[in-house]
Amino acid sequence: MSKPVKQVHLAAHFPGVNNTTVWSDPRAGSHIEFSSFAHFARSAERAKFDFMFLAEGLRLREQNGKIYDLDVVGRPDTFTILTAIAAVTKHLGLAGTINSTFNEPYEVARQFASLDHLSGGRAAWNVVTSWDAFTGENFRRGGFLPQGERYERARAFLRATRELFGSWAGTEIVADKTSGQFLAAPDPGWFRHDDAHFEITGHFDVPRSPQGRPVIFQAGDSDEGREFAAADADAIFSRHSQLAPGQAFYADVKRRLAKYGRSPDELLILPAATFVLADTDAEATELAHEVRLQQVSGATAIAFLEQLWNRDLSGYDPDGPLPETDPEPGENTTARGRASVRMHSDRLATAREWRERAAAKNLSIRELIIEVTGRQAFVGSPSTIAATINDYVQADASDGYILVPHITPRGLDEFAGKVVPLLQERGVFRAEYTGTTLRDHLGLPPRQQPAGASPSDGRVAS
Repeated sequence: MSKPVKQVHLAAHFPGVNNTTVWSDPRAGSHIEFSSFAHFARSAERAKFDFMFLAEGLRLREQNGKIYDLDVVGRPDTFTILTAIAAVTKHLGLAGTINSTFNEPYEVARQFASLDHLSGGRAAWNVVTSWDAFTGENFRRGGFLPQGERYERARAFLRATRELFGSWAGTEIVADKTSGQFLAAPDPGWFRHDDAHFEITGHFDVPRSPQGRPVIFQAGDSDEGREFAAADADAIFSRHSQLAPGQAFYADVKRRLAKYGRSPDELLILPAATFVLADTDAEATELAHEVRLQQVSGATAIAFLEQLWNRDLSGYDPDGPLPETDPEPGENTTARGRASVRMHSDRLATAREWRERAAAKNLSIRELIIEVTGRQAFVGSPSTIAATINDYVQADASDGYILVPHITPRGLDEFAGKVVPLLQERGVFRAEYTGTTLRDHLGLPPRQQPAGASPSDGRVAS
């Protein structure tokens, strides 16, 4: 029997402050004015994308004790942006990254349940943890949790929010004919949660939302992150956008689901993916090279190198060879507030690998950084990119992609106008929205309270 054809899921990531956007391009706009977010969201909705995704930055990053250049525009609050976008869209899902290390379950559950109501069931929560004391200095529990405990707290956090989301399940809201007021029975929103991380009791004041609870995303590549996603998430936001790494990640995460009594279709794998589009493959390849040169300037290359070397390398020529000195071991003091710092668990081993690659290809610092930080997942003509995306999805390298354009906010427009119609012609992407909630768009079942459970029996909503 032939394998069923999978439907491709597409979403759009508003990249925020970073080195992905080509700021020198005249089409690049503000990353804090609402008009940019609105244009981006409307483009995604016209293309019938599943959702729009926002990352989160809780502190401006630093390099050598100074605010990093690309952070000076600031980072607007996620909930404020998503709520505003809900008012200018009708179908597009609204996914926001909210940290479980520095927040409280009641507050986050209340915000997401409110967003789900206001948007008609389009909210999604990307659950992340934080690893560094630098970011934590903005909060009272700055940096006190090692990796294992971070995920333990995240699991407890998610359990608590699920109890809150489900606390109105089975509660009927009726109008009292005498007073005209709405009454809820038997006990709306009652909850009690007690574990090593949270001891909370009370009443949740937001009724059950259209989706039952928001869609849960998780972003993490560690073994703990994969287990967390397999146990609790509806979708995982990964970095494996190429075929072979994507297939390996896909198979690994999907096989973990059975342990938690879940089927493979209950968790979607959605990698982040950049693209460079042109009329022909040759033109796209040439443009892709130009884009990478603009994304990684000489100064940016040195900044990236300093993150690994943990030294001030400002005296080095970005068009020259790598430093002969080894990276400085221990806590990174050069770059602070950067996810990329923690990716180099063994600095000496990574430096050896980079030196070998540079020597084999005669690469300068800048050329090496361009190669090792490659961000272009799909490069080609519209037909090539449409075919490649579909091939990867059908080959189980992913269930779809969260697209990150290098121009914001208009960088999605060309993809929407030229690539999406080709996927629609293949019959692997919707021509119109057929549901009203984000769960509908993603093909996920609605989340309901377990049979027989009541708001006060202490059981956790699934």
